Amino acid sequence: MIYTALHNRWLRLLAAVFGELLSALALNVFIVPLGLYTGGVMGVCQLMRTLMSEYLGLDLGPYDLAGILYFAANVPILLYAWRTLGRGLVVRTLICTLSYSLFYSAIPVPSAPVIDDLLTACVIGGILTGVAGGIILTCGCSSGGLDAVGLCLSERGSSLTVGRFSLGFNAVLYTACLLLFSAETAIYSVIYNYFTAMVMDRLHQQNVSMQAMIFTKGDEKRLARFIIESFGRSVTFWEGTGAYTGEPVHVLYVCLSKYEIEELRRAVHSMDPHAFFVFQSGIQVDGNFRRNLGN
Repeated sequence: MIYTALHNRWLRLLAAVFGELLSALALNVFIVPLGLYTGGVMGVCQLMRTLMSEYLGLDLGPYDLAGILYFAANVPILLYAWRTLGRGLVVRTLICTLSYSLFYSAIPVPSAPVIDDLLTACVIGGILTGVAGGIILTCGCSSGGLDAVGLCLSERGSSLTVGRFSLGFNAVLYTACLLLFSAETAIYSVIYNYFTAMVMDRLHQQNVSMQAMIFTKGDEKRLARFIIESFGRSVTFWEGTGAYTGEPVHVLYVCLSKYEIEELRRAVHSMDPHAFFVFQSGIQVDGNFRRNLGN
């Protein structure tokens, strides 16, 4: 049932929003009360919230200002990413970013830590956040932030990969935590992020695992543009000739996840009912290939 549901784009989006809720809940309940920091843009927003609270006296009581700051920080990022990453991917990211910001801001932060032991809280919070991230990425969505920036830089010819950019950014962030607060804060924040990344990587099913070859006599450029805008994947196409009929045919090649195949199949058949496909699963992709957010 879950596998079938994930072939529906609206159910995938709904599941991704649930993942955002779980992520915000885990962060606010287990990590924020201990004064620890997550990575990426949200980590910077948490750092800004702490400094604004200490030096400007801004206090929202049990609610966290970092959620509002996070959405504000993502607005220029998504505007920058609109042309580079495609409309479909940016719209999904915007919905997830807005959901995450609302959940994070609305869920009250306990006045006292639910779990006093730092290591236990980091493990539990990291596992829950990693599960949430795996759900979000499996559904072909993202919470934005560093992933969007890294992909834009990669698309515009920068030598920085998404992973390399995120690693460098978080190194600077946790160095700031070390200088502004304490070694304990920085170290346990890193431990929390390690467990988050480890669990997310285990659960993440969005990695490109299928290739599709589409044979069509329709408008190949229109179809390629649809794939780019809807899935955030690039397409290679070339001209072929049908040996039986001797007529020209357009061949399109794209790498997708297994959850995107059904949506691709329906879209292609709506444009060309006579098109046919060749699918192959379990492939490995390496080299200069743009993966979706979070891959």
